[in-house]
Amino acid sequence: MREAPGGVSPVPREARPYQGQRAGLVTRTLAGTVDILVVAAALAIGYAGWIGLRFVLDPRGFDFTGLRPLPGVTWALVLLVVYLTAAWSVTGRTYGGHVMGLRLVDRRGRHPGLLAASARAVLCALFPIGLVWCVGPARRSLQDLLLRTVVIYDWLPEAENGGPPSPQDTTGDVDRFTPGG
Repeated sequence: MREAPGGVSPVPREARPYQGQRAGLVTRTLAGTVDILVVAAALAIGYAGWIGLRFVLDPRGFDFTGLRPLPGVTWALVLLVVYLTAAWSVTGRTYGGHVMGLRLVDRRGRHPGLLAASARAVLCALFPIGLVWCVGPARRSLQDLLLRTVVIYDWLPEAENGGPPSPQDTTGDVDRFTPGG
């Protein structure tokens, strides 16, 4: 495991045995909750900006209308897919994944490319119940099974080469991942 310049590992001692292991349902749910809050905050800020712009452009004719359900849900799903796709394809982790020390990797142990990240994001947004599948020894959701990805514990920053920092279990095919060993 890499160490900081002073010889100190950035991974807490208690977390070191889990570095590179598959993440479970609770940790993934907490990370997903953080991500949903990020998307909800972005939607609220965007909506407030839209209302403010409408007011500035036509203050006398302005009427405060509420957000209708269909456009609201559509915008939420679009923003969620864009957010997840961008985060997974660039760094392999969302903000929730960063907070919880999780990273999405493909079968080579790298963060997924744009196509795989966008496919997984669409599947997660449209079929979120598939994420609950990650219980059991494999700890892979339906989305992971379809796209050959896996969510691992990874507290280390990305290496300079653009991939994850080579934890012990991310160097081969994702089928070789085993929890706890």
